[in-house]
Amino acid sequence: MSKADRPIANPLSVLREEFDDWALLFDPDTGSVVGLNPVSVFIWKRLDGNHTQGEILTELQDHFERVPEEAEEHLMEFVQGLVERGFVGFEFQTK
Repeated sequence: MSKADRPIANPLSVLREEFDDWALLFDPDTGSVVGLNPVSVFIWKRLDGNHTQGEILTELQDHFERVPEEAEEHLMEFVQGLVERGFVGFEFQTK
């Protein structure tokens, strides 16, 4: 299994959930803040090193109505953006 397929949230990042399932993601080391919509919060909560991006996509499709065809591309871009900002890394799997 590729390490790049199991993203894991930086444990130092702080998720502050707001009203209507929106949230703010804060990195206390850099002071960086990212606003998350409800879909992004749903994804963030699955960045535990145990879920592949494919599994997260399947859960998105099961949970939300009208998931667009390009959802997989958007998911990968979202995760990559979090990686670039230091909010997410990857867990090595030895199986």
